[in-house]
Amino acid sequence: MSNNVFLRPPHLPLVAPSILAADFGRIAQEAMDVQCAGSDLLHIDVMDGHFVPNLTMGPDMALALARSCQLMQDVHLMVTDPQDFIKPFIDAGAAHITFHVEAPGLKHSSAVDLIKRIHDMGATAGIALNPPTVPEMLDGVLPLVDLVLVMSVHPGFTGQSFLPETLRKVTWFRHRLSPKQRLEIDGGIGLRSAHDALEAGADVLVAGAAIFHASDRAATIQLLRGDYPR
Repeated sequence: MSNNVFLRPPHLPLVAPSILAADFGRIAQEAMDVQCAGSDLLHIDVMDGHFVPNLTMGPDMALALARSCQLMQDVHLMVTDPQDFIKPFIDAGAAHITFHVEAPGLKHSSAVDLIKRIHDMGATAGIALNPPTVPEMLDGVLPLVDLVLVMSVHPGFTGQSFLPETLRKVTWFRHRLSPKQRLEIDGGIGLRSAHDALEAGADVLVAGAAIFHASDRAATIQLLRGDYPR
């Protein structure tokens, strides 16, 4: 994908507003607004009401967002059967797909198979793990992925409080990933937790309410990166 900032980051850290926290009544304008505010990519949380207790958006939303916003789409599949959603989202314009190591559907399609399928379709592949999941669960696939996503809240709803104990996991992965692999953190990210996550080794920050509820979104994105005004 030509616009994949995970392959060619313009700078680090990258900031990814989570569209789940946007005003859905004006979703296209919200996406364009965070693009103009200096975001690096757009994080799309996909929930099926089974793997997590919420139901959000599907490929049609990704397609609509792609028409109004040039930001790379970072699709996060919080679904029971991620293998069923890879092609629809890439066809809709997603440049990156992350799925969960805990997904029950991996009993039928292995994580290695899904990573290969995503790569064969021209996108980058990520794997996510929930707060209770030990990092060693990813040992077999860690060299194969382009990104690891550490959840710093229990997935399902926006606006939750950051779980500081997940920072140990971020540090664990940072020492095991190559410089070309990205390390993303998602959940409860604000100015304080962003600083702590960057210190621990994350280089992609997913932030929802901290950006979409901010009075000055451009300044907030700058501060999340640690780029403080002089």
